[in-house]
Amino acid sequence: MSRPEDPPGPGGTGRPAIPSRAVELRHLRAFLAVADEGNVTRAAAHLGLTQPAVSRTLAALERHLGLRLVDRSTHHLALTPEGVAFRDKAAAAVAAFDEALDTGRLRHWPLRLGHAWSAFGPYTTPLLRSWQERYPATPLELLRIDDRTAGLTRGEVDAALLRGPVEAPGLVTEVLFTEARVAAVTADGPLASRTSLRLADLADGPVVVNTVSGTTTPSCGRRTPGPPPPSPSPTPTTG
Repeated sequence: MSRPEDPPGPGGTGRPAIPSRAVELRHLRAFLAVADEGNVTRAAAHLGLTQPAVSRTLAALERHLGLRLVDRSTHHLALTPEGVAFRDKAAAAVAAFDEALDTGRLRHWPLRLGHAWSAFGPYTTPLLRSWQERYPATPLELLRIDDRTAGLTRGEVDAALLRGPVEAPGLVTEVLFTEARVAAVTADGPLASRTSLRLADLADGPVVVNTVSGTTTPSCGRRTPGPPPPSPSPTPTTG
């Protein structure tokens, strides 16, 4: 049964392509031990194996790859140029495997905290500092996601800081603080000197609002009988 070949040239060797399943983790560990120790006997002791077992494993790896990785012409083994190039790739593969099985790291995934464009305003830096001091083992990752729930309902974050009331099934909310609604106007416009504004004051010109994650809507300017509605509050939300 024939095997496909790598294309010749800079990107290929012209040798038959080696199925990845032919090389196992034990082959990589044996090769790395020999490369680090410079001696099969010491590599075998490091791995807790016999010298013949390590020699056979190394030979099998070279046979699988179709490459000579180690120069055995001297008492002190030396890597061939191909062995030097393969060493970095093998080390990266083994490290990735070991990291995937490190249960300690699995317990230290970051807390993903979603927010819209304005994040936490002046509270952002104090929050990051306080979190680092109180929970140094759990990184806090701030993610800007411009939708109404900052990615919470899509499972992209673990918690979110939102402005205004949010109605979505399965969410639990708690009010943290309130803040004033702000309008940005041109510095030389007629409203620049005003210390406060009503939505009606903006009726004579175009108004740009954030319709994706903002809380200012046309209904904010409607007059309704009774007391004014409460100010919208930023709401941390957990699923």
